Amino acid sequence: MPRLFLLAPLLALLPAAALAQDATDPTAASAQGDVAVTIYNNNLALVQDVRQLAIPAGISRIEFPDVSAQIRPETLSFAADGASIVEQNFDFDLLSPGKLMEKAIGRTVTIVRTNPATGAEQREQAKVLSVQGGVVLQIGQRIEILRDDGLPVRVIFDKVPANLRARPTLSVTVDSARAGTRAASLRYLTPGLGWAADYVALFDAKAGRIDVQGWVTLTNTSGTSYDNARTLLVAGSVGQSQGGYRPQRAAALRRAGTEAAPREQLGDFYLYPIAARTRIADRQTKQVSFLDVQGVPARAGYAYRNGWLASSEEPQSVRSVVHFSTARAGGLGDALPAGTVRFYMKDAGGAPQFIGENQVDHTPMGSDLALATGDAFDVKVKPVVEQRERVSNSKWRSHMRYDLSNAKDQPVTIELTQSGLDFAFDDTRIVSESLPSQRIDSNSARWQVTVPANGTTSLTAIFETRY
Repeated sequence: MPRLFLLAPLLALLPAAALAQDATDPTAASAQGDVAVTIYNNNLALVQDVRQLAIPAGISRIEFPDVSAQIRPETLSFAADGASIVEQNFDFDLLSPGKLMEKAIGRTVTIVRTNPATGAEQREQAKVLSVQGGVVLQIGQRIEILRDDGLPVRVIFDKVPANLRARPTLSVTVDSARAGTRAASLRYLTPGLGWAADYVALFDAKAGRIDVQGWVTLTNTSGTSYDNARTLLVAGSVGQSQGGYRPQRAAALRRAGTEAAPREQLGDFYLYPIAARTRIADRQTKQVSFLDVQGVPARAGYAYRNGWLASSEEPQSVRSVVHFSTARAGGLGDALPAGTVRFYMKDAGGAPQFIGENQVDHTPMGSDLALATGDAFDVKVKPVVEQRERVSNSKWRSHMRYDLSNAKDQPVTIELTQSGLDFAFDDTRIVSESLPSQRIDSNSARWQVTVPANGTTSLTAIFETRY
């Protein structure tokens, strides 16, 4: 767009009558009433707004400015005593220099040019012909293109187009049996409001404990602020008929809990109310604490997962893992909404340092979690396919060796998982192994391998498959 759009104080040049309605005046106080906002994890919110309105008898049109700019009009519910809804319209074209000029196509505006040397103004009437790639005007008998040359130029409009609003506005035509002031309730769904949990975990490996703070991170990109709103957060992704977001499942949950958390529930969802009314400003991120637990038992561990017939020429770093529980006894004592857990440890000087982060899905109370924080520096695994032999027309044996090393001055236990066992038609058997394994499922077997301080250990296993 030409620079005149950036320079022109467009609204200041409009006549006062054009700013008479709150829906068109961006500086007017919010027209919202008693607002309650219920926010879900999957970019969806329910807004309930009760306003006191003077409604005349018969059919009339009522405007509701300051609704969400992303309102889903088909979800609107309107209720007022003695009144029924006839029609609704949502004006979502918001006032901007570009939109104002676009709506002026085919209309006449006033172009004001200022001579930079003398300060004298020259005014001309111009018809807007196009705004594609620039503004094309017809001034008298000539066609002119407004140039982006930095010269003092502005455009004066006589009014704001009826369907162009400074604030998102819903208009409702109602049929009222009587006249009078009464409560009018709006209820609608909107995207642009969402929340997630963020956790800060201070891990003390030597003491075997962890301190966890949980924060609700609320984000508003709906195009509207919500003033003095009662706010309720719902932990869960409600179903939507189209485009519903399904969170990615994290692989951190080792055992699902069976304890009910001490929180209010709505159906199968947990509720996290914000205690005091708050302002949810547009284009703002807000954080509110909901969990603060100290001294929860936790332990450090290591994990490595090897693919089927995966062999490496160089030792590979294992994953550093923190194990803890959400149980009432010996755990966090709460259900965890989906979010990001960021881990810290204190250095020799006592200052907390960041060591990694991971995701958790919605996790019931009583669950066991194992969250990887990063790759270990001193603990390695080298998987080797030693031999593949054919023992019959439909049977093969694969000899695997896993060389584990530990450069730490204390022993470590590595959770070694061999995956891909269902690659060979679900009938893979371990016919020999140097340590007993646990078959996790048809696809994987797991060993707990202890490696001595500053030492090495080898694990061997023979797998028998049909092919």
